Amino acid sequence: MLIKMESEQRIIRLQKALNKMELDGALFVYPIDVYYFTGTRQNSTLWVPTEGNPMLLVRKSYARATTESLIEDTRPFPSSREFPNLFGPQIKRIGFTFDILPVQQYQYYSKMLPGREFTDISPINRELRSVKSEWELEQMRHSGDCLCSVFAQVPEFLKEGMRELDLSAEFECRLRKAGGEGYVRMRAFNQELFHGLAVSGATSDKPGFFDGAVSGRGLSAASPQGSSVEKIVAGSPVLLDYTVVFNGYIVDMTRMFVFGQPKPELEKAFATAIAIQQYLVENLKPGMICEDLFLVAASMAEDAGLGRNFMGAPGENARFVGHGVGLELDEYPVLAQGFKVPLQVGQTIAIEPKFVLPGLGAVGIENTFAVSSGGGIKITGMADEMISL
Repeated sequence: MLIKMESEQRIIRLQKALNKMELDGALFVYPIDVYYFTGTRQNSTLWVPTEGNPMLLVRKSYARATTESLIEDTRPFPSSREFPNLFGPQIKRIGFTFDILPVQQYQYYSKMLPGREFTDISPINRELRSVKSEWELEQMRHSGDCLCSVFAQVPEFLKEGMRELDLSAEFECRLRKAGGEGYVRMRAFNQELFHGLAVSGATSDKPGFFDGAVSGRGLSAASPQGSSVEKIVAGSPVLLDYTVVFNGYIVDMTRMFVFGQPKPELEKAFATAIAIQQYLVENLKPGMICEDLFLVAASMAEDAGLGRNFMGAPGENARFVGHGVGLELDEYPVLAQGFKVPLQVGQTIAIEPKFVLPGLGAVGIENTFAVSSGGGIKITGMADEMISL
């Protein structure tokens, strides 16, 4: 569980940012934002004034929130008549996270607090959350250990001829038994993920809605992502891309398996992915520009003759090679074109150079790293090689 010192330090940093924006405070309604500052994910609204103590207003469950919340002033959500009285006339400019705020909620609070100006604080909220404390890194190291322990068991249960679906079910069962919470939260609109995916051969080159290199065929048009009922055959690469969540914190990891010998084209692509990861890890240092790192990675793929296959099938390529992870799978920073911001110590990034070769399959590697002055510190501490069975 979140500790009080963490909550207090987060709120102090937020209040400094609100002061710079000349805001009078901020309202948070998105559950994972509320959890980040308070330690409880109950259905609540958090008010953080630029000066003074925060207030948590709980809809349900108030009883549980009182045992979890680190906010001293935790109270039941008031009636519509009482709510405006909590905000004096000096409160004129209020921050909201517009990136995830539904229009209905915006209209609700606008009606409850007439005459106030609402300002988007999504960028500062995401930047604050991108830098992890030592306590947060410890949660993620635990997640990494759990995930690696399950990946290490794969040779025990991965069998030639088994369905992708059965492989994923076995992996996910063991992941849950290891303590995985299962909630793979994503901030981006229209994105969703169930634990991860286990795909093989030609099914792994199936394009999809998911903003990543590999989507998988899935089980239906309503669930067009992840494992299918196709069987795993000799020579086809088996790609397992999974997350695990502990205390809300996510790590992300991919490993490759194959029965027999993979085709030379796949071996070359995998070696290129390893080389790209190595370059990026060496340069995960404060001050390095995210866009520059992506452009070098893309150039390395192009030099290997694999530019069209980098981060997706030709024409379906994802436009990044690394993404921030933490309480959500798609946090800042992003190693992508257009993301012209410097890295900071303590940011955590899933590096995932992957290649999709139509008709052959997908190969690549993914690990979660923490940015440090000496380069990326690996959180998913397991060997990277493709395992031949």
